[in-house]
Amino acid sequence: MSKLGIFMADGCEEIEGLAVVDVLRRAKMDIITISVNKTNTVKGSHNITFLTDTVFEDVNFEELDGIILPGGMPGTINLGDHEGVVSQVKTFAAAGKLVCAICAAPSVLGAAGILKGKKATCHPGFEEKLTGAEPLTDNVVTDGNVITSRGMGTAIDFGLAIVSYFNDQSVVDDVKLHLVYK
Repeated sequence: MSKLGIFMADGCEEIEGLAVVDVLRRAKMDIITISVNKTNTVKGSHNITFLTDTVFEDVNFEELDGIILPGGMPGTINLGDHEGVVSQVKTFAAAGKLVCAICAAPSVLGAAGILKGKKATCHPGFEEKLTGAEPLTDNVVTDGNVITSRGMGTAIDFGLAIVSYFNDQSVVDDVKLHLVYK
């Protein structure tokens, strides 16, 4: 079974993080929420406080098959400023493991140099931060081991794309059915 981790920083967009976790767990996927704050408490960009499963320092990243970065401000900046997050993004990409980002967070992937020659999408206005990528306006773009998405309104599509990466269409269809999603 695939195991994924999603980084949570103060100022993250709550829906982009938690909706993705919800979709993946509905698909019976193993996903852990990882705080980069050195505490399990994270305060999102809309002042919603929640707890994560673990903290960055306690994660064995070798056990993970993919990592996910939610957007939001200043959450994206906090992820991009975290040396460990950036290091893991580069390590996962180089190993061919899944790297995902939504909204402003694809800018972290661009700064890390992993979008060169790839197609990607992001929140409108962040296209110039997709260094080396061909920017698209699709809700979700999958290019090899990188999945990017545009924002809060595309969070379910983003989660379903991640489910699809590791599962067959019947699993995706079952999750959609139970979400009452078209």
